[in-house]
Amino acid sequence: MPHLYRAPGPQEPPTPKDARITHSSGQSFEELRQACLQKGVLFEDTDFPADSSSLFYSERPQIPFIWKRPGEIVKNPEFILGGATRTDICQGELGDCWLLAAIASLTLNEKALARVVPHNQSFGPGYAGIFHFQFWQHSEWLDVVIDDRLPTFRDRLVFLHSADHNEFWSALLEKAYAKLNGSYEALKGGSAIEAMEDFTGGVAETFTTKEAPWNFYEILEKALTRGSLVGCSIDVNIRGQKVELIRVRNPWGQVEWTGSWSDSSSEWRSVGPAEQKRLCHTALDDGEFWMAFRDFRAHFDKVEVCNLTPDALEEDAVHKWEVTVHQGSWVRGSTAGGCRNFLDTFWTNPQIKLSLTEKDEGQEECTFLVALMQKDRRKLKRFGANVLTIGYAIYQCPGQEGHLNKDFFRYHASQARSKTFINLREVSDRFRLPPGDYILIPSTFEPHQEADFCLRIFSEKKAITRDMDGSVDIDLPEPPKPTAPGQETEEERQFQALFKQVAGEDMEVTAEELKYVLNAVLQKKKDIKFKELSLISCKNIISLMDTSGNGKLEFSEFKVFWDKLKKWMSLFLQFDADKSGTMSSYELRSALKAAGFQLSSPLLQLIVLRYADPELQLGFDDFLNCLVRLENASRMFQALSTKNKEFIHLNINEFIVLTMNI
Repeated sequence: MPHLYRAPGPQEPPTPKDARITHSSGQSFEELRQACLQKGVLFEDTDFPADSSSLFYSERPQIPFIWKRPGEIVKNPEFILGGATRTDICQGELGDCWLLAAIASLTLNEKALARVVPHNQSFGPGYAGIFHFQFWQHSEWLDVVIDDRLPTFRDRLVFLHSADHNEFWSALLEKAYAKLNGSYEALKGGSAIEAMEDFTGGVAETFTTKEAPWNFYEILEKALTRGSLVGCSIDVNIRGQKVELIRVRNPWGQVEWTGSWSDSSSEWRSVGPAEQKRLCHTALDDGEFWMAFRDFRAHFDKVEVCNLTPDALEEDAVHKWEVTVHQGSWVRGSTAGGCRNFLDTFWTNPQIKLSLTEKDEGQEECTFLVALMQKDRRKLKRFGANVLTIGYAIYQCPGQEGHLNKDFFRYHASQARSKTFINLREVSDRFRLPPGDYILIPSTFEPHQEADFCLRIFSEKKAITRDMDGSVDIDLPEPPKPTAPGQETEEERQFQALFKQVAGEDMEVTAEELKYVLNAVLQKKKDIKFKELSLISCKNIISLMDTSGNGKLEFSEFKVFWDKLKKWMSLFLQFDADKSGTMSSYELRSALKAAGFQLSSPLLQLIVLRYADPELQLGFDDFLNCLVRLENASRMFQALSTKNKEFIHLNINEFIVLTMNI
């Protein structure tokens, strides 16, 4: 989509924190530059080397590129010549016109440009072959350092370049953005709004021109007034009538509109010279043109707006917004549940509680905006990753605490949702809901698809948000008291006889002997399917139950464990829905909670990674091993913890001893 230009009067972008250093050395731009100056060398960036690995990952260059510094291409290179303007951006041999459009828009917001392109850089005194640029990524600003070696062919820049051959800021900006995304090839194909967000940290909104509101022209005017990265629109007075015009620039600069209000159309004869001068009609650059707004709506499909604040473009008021950010992941087997179409797994997605406590001024509802962004998909393209189809749903949940289970979503409909699930980097929508408690569930459309995400929630009034998957709560029952002599059950007497037969007079069994005892008993049970308990499970059982520390299990300890085992077998059968002898990893959260373990999503993801098979199933031995180690770790923590049972303090020796014993 060609870029729509904005009017003068830029507004300040959201104030970012200090940009985070990203170079592998841990050194800042200034530290690296000073080190090069002291050594008398030009900077060479080993993080993004001047070779084919930084260019393409799926093909070899069709022409022999030579990496050259600007001073090797022209005699008098300049970083910025006469100010950074939209005419400094000419597309090269890379299919990244979407990036060019965003950069062109960026040049018309001076304060936003100064954040992305720090101006204290030049090829004059202090030059060391190093430059830096700053980009917004997932709620933080990053400082990206590069050297100034650029790919050339026959002493010409191959990719983005300026119309002035001795100006290099735009080519270096493209290189820094390529480094941020892993390679130049990663920049092929995209949407201008993606780069606009990376340049500002703003909030994206997309309008389909055929379905846009009746006041679409006024909406765009308001966006421009607020400094949004969009186009320039203005009312032109012609013979006492108002005509809605919009100025558009094609990033390629080769094809222009030839209809009404185009460069040489007859309509301009009705506009006086002073008005033409005010509109820069006679000074338009190649590829830049005016259109009647009705023609624009008829011929273009989509308008992308990057707002520097989340204020609705339909409203006149400008507000101060509260923002909260949640970082999360969809992980196959534990938190990648897919959309509501997949009820069995939908509930396992990350859940964020949103409490709307204050109504908007003079309103009965609360306004908020939700922006869900999947991370690093462009960078991961080289590994076969695509942009996933994503969206979210919002449910009212008064009085609900903890991660909501499957039954909740079976019987409750969503109160709001994203307009659609779509394969874009970010999905954002605006909502108005009554005060209350809600659960927001971000998800991919299909289950089992993995990605990291960043969820931003903007609200006009202070809203309280909480990750429902981040806490750990352990509720373990007290061990049963030993059975008094003469009061043993028939089951206990049979066990005692078998135990004595295997253990001998000392009535203690090793892990190998325990394996024999348990398998001999469990294989007689017809209700649970499994091959046998593994030796490692039996070693873990002894680690949990052995109070004497001799690596063996006494009969009294065995009796306590047998009571646990019966409860755990009952749980396994409850969650083995198809009686196949395996449990879905997506049911593990509920099964562990029923056993007394409410776990965070990161911990659950580790457990699934360790114990589930490639089909995301757990057999009884895996389930038992998991429970034994969880209880062992929990009881050790409780024994060592102080200060409300929240922390333990260990030196390295104590830590290793502890972990080796779990």
